[in-house]
Amino acid sequence: MRRFLHEAEDLMVFAPDLYKENMNMLEAQRTMEYKDWRKSPDKRPEDSEQEPPKVRKYYGKKFEDYISEQIREAEARGEFDNLQGAGKPLNLDSNVYAGDKAVGYSLLKSQGYAPKEIELAKEIRTEYERAEAKIARLRQRGRTLRSRRVPPFASEKRAFNAAVEKAAAEYEKTLRDLNRKILTLNLMTPLVMHQSPFDVEKLVQKFRESSPLFD
Repeated sequence: MRRFLHEAEDLMVFAPDLYKENMNMLEAQRTMEYKDWRKSPDKRPEDSEQEPPKVRKYYGKKFEDYISEQIREAEARGEFDNLQGAGKPLNLDSNVYAGDKAVGYSLLKSQGYAPKEIELAKEIRTEYERAEAKIARLRQRGRTLRSRRVPPFASEKRAFNAAVEKAAAEYEKTLRDLNRKILTLNLMTPLVMHQSPFDVEKLVQKFRESSPLFD
């Protein structure tokens, strides 16, 4: 200890700068508290200053709900207000899926026509809607006859029964013709455009039950 003090005194006299530096180092070692952060369960001071990780907004939600929420927030911020083409009709003239038929489709459209399969699908839909409208009018006619105060006359009953029989026969024929067209359509179109055939017997029976004959 005495030797250390003598050496310190010599150092203070002959090398004051070095003596001051050594004393500062000794003071720092004495005041510094060493802690092994690898073994300590506590957090480092700098860790406590870091921001906690942000939790995603869509946690616990469906992905579709999260996307809808983002779109609504963007609309509220006005990010969709000045988009290119806003308020204008879509340009549907070009069809990237037409391939080699693009020119032909364009010519058909310019003349007011559509491809054969599209025209056939429209024809099936139109004929079915026309047949349904016809039997709907006959159903309404039967309900009117049964609900009015004056009972229907015998001639009215006979006329209605004959109309039901004729309509049922025509309805069945129309449905069978439509099924043949649906088969043709399904043979010439991809699976996504296929239509299911009509259950003829079930539809005709349903019509007869909704329009019972008079006794």
